Amino acid sequence: MHLSQPALTQALRQLEHEAGQRLFERGSSGIAATEAGKLLLIRMGRAFELLRSCEKELGTGSRSRLPRVTATQLKALLAVVETGGYSLAARELGLAQPSVYRAAKSLEALCGETLFQRTPRGVEPSARARRLARLAGLAFSEIRQGFEEVQALGGRQQSRIRIGCLPLARTRIVPDAVNRVLTLYPELKISIVDGPYDELLQALRYGRLELIIGALRSPAPGPDIVQEALFSDPLAVVVRAGHPLLKGPAPRLRQLSTLDWIIPRPGTPARDHFAACFAANGLELPQHFIECSSLVATRGLLRGSDRAALLSARQVCTDVAAGQLALLLETLPGTERAIGLTTRRNWQPTAVLERFLLLLRESASERGDLKAAHITKC
Repeated sequence: MHLSQPALTQALRQLEHEAGQRLFERGSSGIAATEAGKLLLIRMGRAFELLRSCEKELGTGSRSRLPRVTATQLKALLAVVETGGYSLAARELGLAQPSVYRAAKSLEALCGETLFQRTPRGVEPSARARRLARLAGLAFSEIRQGFEEVQALGGRQQSRIRIGCLPLARTRIVPDAVNRVLTLYPELKISIVDGPYDELLQALRYGRLELIIGALRSPAPGPDIVQEALFSDPLAVVVRAGHPLLKGPAPRLRQLSTLDWIIPRPGTPARDHFAACFAANGLELPQHFIECSSLVATRGLLRGSDRAALLSARQVCTDVAAGQLALLLETLPGTERAIGLTTRRNWQPTAVLERFLLLLRESASERGDLKAAHITKC
């Protein structure tokens, strides 16, 4: 380590103070890791594997240069990549803007390459900067989880779960699992983040989310991503209560193609299934539609018009029960999607996260077993 023995001892004592636990037992024959120390060592080992990947990405060549990369530099790198600017990054880190700028520039000098390019829109990170930021974010995430595990061992529950939530999951599955886990761990901190899939996926890859739950992608978005299907969910044709087509027999697909629609944005599984359903029957896609990924806005648009929307029946079961919306077709043929969990490959959840995943699977299983006829009454 190229440190004096007193300096090393002081560093270990500071770690124990931050962890709130003894990490080593000291004896005449030397020191040995406690149970808490072993937990933290595992996480630190995973973090340093990521930092060694940072070293390779920097192209420093010699392992002796790794200590020259500081936590401040990596935090600055990560914040600038995430926010797209030095001022916003400084605000996020609670530092002065010149400090963040100097840290980023010193990292550029170390790797001998420009990592950030100023553009009219802000600061554009290079591909190498993005790769470095991802590795740094995952390393910091491992260290944070290591301290959470050690603190939980001592009876201090400081764990945080950050969930990326896609439309279907945020209606029932995630709220059910969150309520259940909070009865077991009342002090647990939970963040539920919704947004477009691409944004959630990036947050997952950078270590800002532990998992995403919702419609899975086919194929998976990359070799670094693992998907676990929990159940299948077909899409329904939803209209306002009192819609003219509700008075007659179930409409045929050709009749549906003449309606004005509210459909998901391109690139989503629901949009792909929507297009495939009409194409498989030799029909042109409906020409009049609104692209909308907001359930709140979609419900408002439906209630005020004769438009139709492609949604999971589970998402609107409360509106259907209240007599505001209705299912014109409980299932649109060929629109069944896999709903499940998306995580990082080689991700190691904490014990608290393992329990949450178990509860999430139970909640998804209960919801997934519901039949369409029951959904309208839930």
